[in-house]
Amino acid sequence: MGKVRYNFFISGLVQGVCFRAATCSEANQYKVFGWVRNLADGRVEVMAEGDRESVAKLIEFCKHGPLGARVDRVEVKEEEYLGEFSNFIIKYRF
Repeated sequence: MGKVRYNFFISGLVQGVCFRAATCSEANQYKVFGWVRNLADGRVEVMAEGDRESVAKLIEFCKHGPLGARVDRVEVKEEEYLGEFSNFIIKYRF
């Protein structure tokens, strides 16, 4: 199973509903590495690296998010795998 890297952007009601914390928890469960952060425009951004199947599970989670979230759109962009992360963190600055 190959390693992949995806950058994705989640739009909708995704800030103020524990989206980052829930995404971090899911990423740790699937052994996906990278980060999640809020954007100034109201979206959430995720950078994720790991096994293709594991990252796909994280993307599927982000299509609905935690209770209280309303996801309108998930934009996914595959990038070159770099293997630069050793954990998954929440970034607190835009």
